[in-house]
Amino acid sequence: MRRQPAFDRHPARDDSRLRSVVEDAAMGRWEGARELLAATGADWDRRIFRLQVLARAGARLTFADTWAQAEPRSPHALALLATVQALRSMAAGSRGQGSGPEMEEAWETCHAAGDALPDDPTPYVVMLALLRYHSPNRDRQWRETFQGVWREVEERDPWNREAHHEILTYMFPDWHGVAGEMFHWAQERCAHVPRGMPLHTLPLVALAETHRMRMKKEGHRYGLTVHPWTDNPSTQQAWVNWWTYRAPSRPHAAFHDDANYLAHAMSFANQHRAAAEVFDAIGPYATDVPWSYCGDAQQLFTRHRKWAVKGSGP
Repeated sequence: MRRQPAFDRHPARDDSRLRSVVEDAAMGRWEGARELLAATGADWDRRIFRLQVLARAGARLTFADTWAQAEPRSPHALALLATVQALRSMAAGSRGQGSGPEMEEAWETCHAAGDALPDDPTPYVVMLALLRYHSPNRDRQWRETFQGVWREVEERDPWNREAHHEILTYMFPDWHGVAGEMFHWAQERCAHVPRGMPLHTLPLVALAETHRMRMKKEGHRYGLTVHPWTDNPSTQQAWVNWWTYRAPSRPHAAFHDDANYLAHAMSFANQHRAAAEVFDAIGPYATDVPWSYCGDAQQLFTRHRKWAVKGSGP
């Protein structure tokens, strides 16, 4: 296992082109974003990732608005503006309060972006996020709309990673689901997902969320001595069905998020020797979630990575 570098918290992670564009955008220049998104083409996974990172940088700035005003028919400008407006709508009000002017504005921009590039699932993924955040608690009509938008994504990109994570988060009991629903859905999807796809980590996301909820509810009565990852088949299934079949030379855009979930699950299942390979692939791109669900994220990541290095040694 290679010596690991320091932590790198940049949201663009290993996407060097995106890093450069984010720096330009912070200075109000949107031309780099236009070139980057055009070059991304129909790699929807990479497109969504880049739009999300740019939107987080642009939510408090004006470069996305300026670009959309300069090129009002650009599908790239509209997709970015929709993502920015969605973030602004979430920051403007409490979740579960129904539609408001900020959400309606973002929703309209999503439709405009969808009309400008009909094959692009991105506007519908943004709609899923809007519905998840603004929906009144377990409202049947909003849920039907959510399911309708999900079908729009499936028609365009049936294994879209970000859309699947939006669906799963919607089903968290802390959002709009009920106990067991998120596990059932995650496992049902994995039964159909082709091998080598990162969606096989969905049950690990559900498992981590269950742990977070129990810690929140029960605190020290639950305790860190109880690890739901121990002997849970979802960890081995993710290893076999995603990790061993993936294409290492062509990692997907959100690779580090999924790899952190797998490294975390393997670590807490005491599979340190096997986890070394995952930690090596993660490199400096540790994520707060799910490590923070079990304590200090950086300390836990560092500790388990050291154990993995030690376990993989001669």
